Amino acid sequence: MQHVILGNGPTGVVAAETIRKKCPADTVIVVGDEHERPYSRMAIPYLLEGKIAESGTLLRHDRDHWKKLRIDLVEARATSIDAAARTVALSNGATLPFDRLLLATGSKPVRPPIPGMDLADVVSCWTLEDARAILARLRPGARVLQMGAGFIGCIIMEAIATTVGKTGGSLTVVEMGDRMVPRMMTPMASTLIRRWSEKAGVEVLTSTRVAAIREHRPPGGLLSPVAKARLNPAHVEVEFGDGSVRTFDFVICATGVAPVVDHLAGSGVTVGPLGGIVVDERMQTTVPGIYAAGDCTESLDFSTGERMVNAIQPNAADQALVAGSNMAGGDARTIGSLRMNVLETFGLISTSYGQWWGAEGGDHVEAIDEAEYRYLRLEFLEDRVIGATVVGRTHQVGALRGLIQTGVRLGEEWKARLKADPNRFVEAYLARGLSAA
Repeated sequence: MQHVILGNGPTGVVAAETIRKKCPADTVIVVGDEHERPYSRMAIPYLLEGKIAESGTLLRHDRDHWKKLRIDLVEARATSIDAAARTVALSNGATLPFDRLLLATGSKPVRPPIPGMDLADVVSCWTLEDARAILARLRPGARVLQMGAGFIGCIIMEAIATTVGKTGGSLTVVEMGDRMVPRMMTPMASTLIRRWSEKAGVEVLTSTRVAAIREHRPPGGLLSPVAKARLNPAHVEVEFGDGSVRTFDFVICATGVAPVVDHLAGSGVTVGPLGGIVVDERMQTTVPGIYAAGDCTESLDFSTGERMVNAIQPNAADQALVAGSNMAGGDARTIGSLRMNVLETFGLISTSYGQWWGAEGGDHVEAIDEAEYRYLRLEFLEDRVIGATVVGRTHQVGALRGLIQTGVRLGEEWKARLKADPNRFVEAYLARGLSAA
């Protein structure tokens, strides 16, 4: 049997290894469109900060790892899928037949339709190639503008700010929304993260949009063009929505990502309203024998039963295990994805679980210590904890995930105790969660 996996990120790697373990004699082919060995995007900020070398981003360090497992790596991009013929057309002109196919194509950066986004000094931060482009531009004293203060933007932010800060440079972060990380944190949590970031030297502009980006080269008098270029390296001129104009050495675009599904037209694989590939509890798509996992999927939200795109690496790895097992002939199933976001911002840890935004008919409790950057909010629906947001605390927060994921009923007594003091969540988990497990 021949298994073809589109995507060589963490999802594709875990699935390929799972299939090989369960099916030693089958053919396993992994297709990836970057000229790199499989690596983790989550390691790129550490590379930018100088904490690791490029080798530290690799998912498997043994250069012969894939050869030993008899897993073939193909450098190409899928252009189309013929579900009836069971073939995949690739950008290198080849056609791969498959018995079972896994779509693990992940996400791609989304660039807003702003004039000047195609300039050389406007870069994304998504691939190793992007990271190299950023490092090449991080000259001493560099002034950097980052567009986007969502999850990806905040992960990048610390690495850029730390690097430019060492040489007298600066980082300005601009966000169209009214707060940082609006899709994973409550307003109070976002406020604390913003204050903490500004304390670390980052200029944060919310409710602000970039209207246009232009090339800008300061005049050099009677100097020759070569001398001008040396003394006045090219900058970008950024016009904001209020009409103000500022210059920066370069711009990083971190305005979000979208599932990679361009190659699915005419395949019969259903793409949902959120833009991801629709899968069932076995991670199978609407076409039998074709599976999908990771950032490119729309899967069930454990908390709500609704579909969502849950683009986090732990979720991708879990889905890869289920998909790989089923491609190998098993019957693994997922109970759905739990929304779980963990963000480190200049040493401040922020976490959100489940329905952190609450539910209609529910209620909540908050404990706030703004001076110490500590915050805890629990969301209730009847007598169950359905979501939580935590800032400045890591000790025993796994108990919150336990309360949410087990769906245990607290009863009136323990809910009242948590409403009086939400910091007692560990006691509640030990008293109610473990006893129900």
